[in-house]
Amino acid sequence: MDRKSEITLLLQDLSEGKEVFDKIYPFIYSELREIASMRMSMERSNHTYSKTELVHEVYLKMLRQDDVDIKNRSHFLAVASNCMRQILVDHARKKNAQKRNSGKDELTYIDGLFSKYDEKAKELLDINEALDRLTVLNKRLSDVVVMKFFGEMKIDEIARVLEISESTVNRDWMKARGWLHKELK
Repeated sequence: MDRKSEITLLLQDLSEGKEVFDKIYPFIYSELREIASMRMSMERSNHTYSKTELVHEVYLKMLRQDDVDIKNRSHFLAVASNCMRQILVDHARKKNAQKRNSGKDELTYIDGLFSKYDEKAKELLDINEALDRLTVLNKRLSDVVVMKFFGEMKIDEIARVLEISESTVNRDWMKARGWLHKELK
C-alpha cells in the first residue's frame, strides 16, 4: 500500500477519535513542512514563526476542531491550508495591533527599516479581507485561492477536494486572481 492510500485509510478512521491524528502526523509532517516553508518564504524575514512552529500550530489547531470530517489526503491538506491561513492572519493582526498601540514614531533609520517588514503583515491582512469579500461573492473561488495560495496545493488535489474538474479549478484560479488583483490595487 502506498503512502497516500495509507493516509486516506487513517483519515477514514478519524471519526473514531483524535489519536488518529497522532498516526497521520508523521506521514503528513514533511508535506506540511514544505507548505509552511513556501509560506514562510513569502513572509517578512523577521517573522517570529519558524516553519516548524507553523506546522506544529497547524497540527494543534486541527486537533482542537470538534467536527472534523476529513475524507482523504487532499481534503486533509485543504483543511491544513485553511488553518495555516488563520494562524498567519491572526499573527499579522496581533503584530498590527501592537504597532498601532506602541505610540512610538520612527526615530532612526533602523526604525524605518523595521517598519517595512510591517508592510508584509498589512499585505497579508489586505489579502485576507479581500478573500472574505470573495467568499461572500463566490465561496468556491475563495476556497481555490486558500488551497492554492496558503496550502500550495496542486490543481488536481484542489479538484478532488472540491469535486470539480481540473479545468474548472484552473478557470476559478484565473478568475479569483483577476478579481483579487483588481481588489488589492
